Amino acid sequence: MNPKPYIIEIEGLHTRFGQHVVHENLNLNVTKGEVLTLVGGSGSGKTTLLRQMLGLEQPTKGNVKVFGSSRYNCDFTLSKNIRNRTGVLFQQGALFSALTVYDNIALPLRELRTLDEQTIHDLVMIKLNMVAIEPEHAYKMPANLSGGMIKRISLARALALDPELLFLDEPTAGLDPELSESFVQLILDMRSELDLTIVMVTHDIDTLVGLSDRIAVLADKRVVTVGTLAQICNHTHPFIKSFFKSIREKYQHNGNRELSWKTGPMPS
Repeated sequence: MNPKPYIIEIEGLHTRFGQHVVHENLNLNVTKGEVLTLVGGSGSGKTTLLRQMLGLEQPTKGNVKVFGSSRYNCDFTLSKNIRNRTGVLFQQGALFSALTVYDNIALPLRELRTLDEQTIHDLVMIKLNMVAIEPEHAYKMPANLSGGMIKRISLARALALDPELLFLDEPTAGLDPELSESFVQLILDMRSELDLTIVMVTHDIDTLVGLSDRIAVLADKRVVTVGTLAQICNHTHPFIKSFFKSIREKYQHNGNRELSWKTGPMPS
């Protein structure tokens, strides 16, 4: 069986802001169809790395390839093609406050300049239905939405162009446990239905366990290890031992039953 291709390839990445070094010789690959989660302490460069994958920030040195093409050494047409194949769910949703729900989702479709308004209307309603938002909410303003609705509508906008690659920045931040669990399930459903590759940043342990295929840990200005949750929890790095302590405790409390489908055997 042929190995799955890499959707993202990062080689020899260095990031410096003045005298402050964020990344130093960082390497990371994201495989087609997987959910890869970035974790790390404050200031470890997770968000900066996410922005570099998106093409919003350029590293000091090194290369970021997305869909086989350099994210920075490409012409406008290729860069636009990469953007159109990519969706982003920002941490707080980042809906445009002056636009209705409908117009927020329609915006990336209108930017294509190839679709008539009836087609855009039909696509917006399809996306709302995908995230379980009733049509009567389409013309509400973001200020009149609950936190859970904002997350779902932001996901609908991220999926407006049927992307192959989806970035999630703290997708369940601000949600209560029940809403968080239902949102994780929604993302899993969308991943299966749309054959998505997902790169996620999260501090939430339940979200990490519920979604991740592999985890990349950022520390010491680089990716110190990449692997499944069980593999990561066996690592001896001080940050990893501290960050994943609650998972070990949860496993011990639940007799290794609740999460074993995702992680495999845990270390004692």
